[in-house]
Amino acid sequence: MPIIVEPQDYHEEDLYVDLEETFGHRLYLKCEGFNFAGSIKLKVAREMVVAAERSGLLRPGSILVESSSGNLGVALSILAASRGYTFVCVTDTRCNLATKQLMESLGSRVYTVVEPALDGGFLGARLRYVRELCESDDRYVWLNQYANPANWQAHYRWTAPAVAGRFPDLGVLFVGAGTTGTLMGCARYLKEHRPEVAVVAVDAVGSVAFGGPPLPRMIPGLGTGVRPPLLDESYIDDVVHVPEVDTVRACHRLARKGFLFGGSTGTVISGAMRWLAEHPEYGNLTAVAIAPDLGERYLDSVYQHGWVKEIYGPGALDLECEEKAPIQ
Repeated sequence: MPIIVEPQDYHEEDLYVDLEETFGHRLYLKCEGFNFAGSIKLKVAREMVVAAERSGLLRPGSILVESSSGNLGVALSILAASRGYTFVCVTDTRCNLATKQLMESLGSRVYTVVEPALDGGFLGARLRYVRELCESDDRYVWLNQYANPANWQAHYRWTAPAVAGRFPDLGVLFVGAGTTGTLMGCARYLKEHRPEVAVVAVDAVGSVAFGGPPLPRMIPGLGTGVRPPLLDESYIDDVVHVPEVDTVRACHRLARKGFLFGGSTGTVISGAMRWLAEHPEYGNLTAVAIAPDLGERYLDSVYQHGWVKEIYGPGALDLECEEKAPIQ
């Protein structure tokens, strides 16, 4: 049992769920939600804050500001509280109430953008507000998770080596695409150290990250309205786009087995199952997917039946036919 002084000092790195019984394919799910922030974003927050302190960008009296749909905002709230900074999270209406309340409980200020920008959607509007804050007062420090190399370096340093070390026979890794920090950190590491491993990006339908048309998205986490500056597609072997209704169905199938994961995890699993069904040559190899967070913060959306039916229609939660075959 570890003894820690600061909340960012603990993260469970070696916990996996075997999904073959639930989904019919040999897939291991790396669970990244067991830390004080409840998500993989604690690694990113720590890496970015420490790098900013070392460079002198972040110093006593600085006010941290970041655009986040939720998880990074919570992680930075924890880092800010632990290290004595003020933190302002700029989010939008898709961020759930529990996440906002959690950030505020940690002493952070939350600003919610209610109107999307004509160019860039909600993310574009959030970024515009962040820039306005920084221009108004030089105490504001924007870590900029979308372009900060510390974002992908956190996963190059921690996440990818953990997976590669746990599975010497790893054949394919599925990683969700948001800022693409996790994706690029893992992809860069594997291309350098395990080039035989296929890296498959999983994105939401409606995201523009890989050149698709922008469409409304209701589940925070994966997907983006602005192409991620960190993304380098030369490191990626394939891309899968998942409709949000399939995200919801995957989450509910897991919940029926007693596992409550977040929306991003449902997207990654759904994409992984479709890809594995289309690539039987990988059937005897080990496949791993990364689960960024747990499901408690999605109780009023993904796991709220009324919300799901209102957004995706009355048949969205009809899982009977879904359980007979992997999600398509």
